[in-house]
Amino acid sequence: MANNRPIGVFDSGVGGLSVWREIVRQLPHESTIYVADSAHCPYGPRPAAEIVQFSTEISRFLLAQGAKMIVVACNTASAAALKHLRATFDVPFVGMEPAVKPAAQSTRSGHIGVLATEGTFRGELFNRTTETHARGVTVHRRVAHGLVSLVEGGNFSGAEAESLLRRHLSPLMAANVDRLVLGCTHYPFLLPLMREIVGGRITIIDPADAVAKQVQRVLTRRAAPTDGSARHKFFSTGADTASLEKLLAHIGYPRAEINRLWWRHAALDSAE
Repeated sequence: MANNRPIGVFDSGVGGLSVWREIVRQLPHESTIYVADSAHCPYGPRPAAEIVQFSTEISRFLLAQGAKMIVVACNTASAAALKHLRATFDVPFVGMEPAVKPAAQSTRSGHIGVLATEGTFRGELFNRTTETHARGVTVHRRVAHGLVSLVEGGNFSGAEAESLLRRHLSPLMAANVDRLVLGCTHYPFLLPLMREIVGGRITIIDPADAVAKQVQRVLTRRAAPTDGSARHKFFSTGADTASLEKLLAHIGYPRAEINRLWWRHAALDSAE
C-alpha cells in the first residue's frame, strides 16, 4: 500500500545532504525530514555511547514527525548506533557502510585509500567490511581531520581547502592508491577540488548513489504514490541554521523550510 509519510534522514551536521540529495533525485515523489545535529558536530572524536544517545533522540524525534523509515546519513553514527537503533525502533533503518568492497574489487594497484573519522575507523562495521572484502588488498586509512569543519563552514574551494586536502591526499597518492573511499558524508562536497588535486590518478567513490538505491529497495510497499506532492523539511540543533541554509542553497534549495531543534534533558524539542 502506498504511504505518504516522510523518510527521515539525519547526520552529525550538514554533510548528510550529500545522501539526501541523491535520495530526492532517485525518489522524487518521497517527502523527507532532515535533521542536522550541528550542536554536536563533529561526531568523529566523541565516545560511541554519546553518539548512540544523540542518534536515539534524533530517531525518536523523526518518528514523532511520522517518519516511515530512517536513513542514518552519517558513517560515524552508523558505526556506533545502527545496531542499537534497529533493535530499539520498529521501522527500517538504512545506514552508511564504507564502500571498501567496490574499491577492493576494482583496484588495479592493490592499494585503496579510505578517508574517514576516528569513530568510523573504530567501528565494528568498517573493520568487518574490510576483513571480509579487502583480503589481499592494502587499505590505507586516513583520519581526515578538518574536512568536516570545512564543509560545515561552506568552504568547498579556495586556498585553505586545497591546502588541507593536499595534506590528506598526498600520502595516499605516494602510496600508489588508485581507489579512494569517502567514509564521511561531508566529503563529497569537496569532490571537485579532490579530483583536481589527484588529476585522474585516483578513482573516488561516493556512496550516496548506493545508499539511495538501498532506500528504494527497503521502501517496497511503503513507497509514496506518484501523484503526491513531495515536501521537504529541515531541522538543525545548532545555535543557528546558517550552515544548513548555505549548503542547501549550494545544492539548489535556497528557499527550503528550516527549523530549529533544542536539546533539553537529553530530548529534542522543536522550536516551530
